[in-house]
Order: sequence, then C-alpha cells, then structure tokens
Amino acid sequence: MLATARLQLQQLPAHLTRDSWPGQLRVLEEALCRLDALDKQWQQTRAQLHQGAGPGTEAYIDALDEHHAECWSYLDDWASHGRAILDIQAATRRAATQPKRPQLPAVKPRHGGYRATRR
Repeated sequence: MLATARLQLQQLPAHLTRDSWPGQLRVLEEALCRLDALDKQWQQTRAQLHQGAGPGTEAYIDALDEHHAECWSYLDDWASHGRAILDIQAATRRAATQPKRPQLPAVKPRHGGYRATRR
C-alpha cells in the first residue's frame, strides 16, 4: 500500500495533492520498519523463553506486554497518518475522471505584439 501510494503521489497533478502527504508517507514507512524490527525481536524473545513459558504464563505475558508497549507509538503513527493512503487513492481516482486538457501551442504575435504597432 505504501509503495502504491508513493507512486500515485508522484504521478498526481499538484493541484490534487496536499503538502502533508509526503511527510505522512515517510512517517508510515518508518513506523512499518520499526514494527517489522520489533516483530523480529518478539520472535527471538519468544524463542528464548524457557519451555514452560507459553501463552498464559507470567513470563510470557510480561514479555508480550513489553513488546506491545514498544509497538504502541508506531501503531499510533498508523492510526494518525494512515488516512493519507486513502486520500491519495481518492485523489488518483479524481485525477482519472477529470478531462485531459489539450496542450495548445503557444501563439506568437504576427507583428511583434502591442509595442511593435505603436511606433
């Protein structure tokens, strides 16, 4: 989703974008990277718990609580900025439905313009 939103944002006409979107996407990308790293750390922590420390045991619950506490701010980033992905998608759809403006060639004055006729 993030990669698609980043690509869509690059292709949107400026009048359909918001200045905040690039920064919001950066926040989301960083939060996702941190959550991935914390998930790997959780997998290692879980593997290192002694064999009797499964779900429901105090050791497991304490480790899981710590993991959740570390993840919370990054999940909050997603809750705060995740809407940008949907907004970019909506802008992309609006851009697709707007008629294309034809590129008209620049018109040059035949006689050098207004000043040339006043001599």
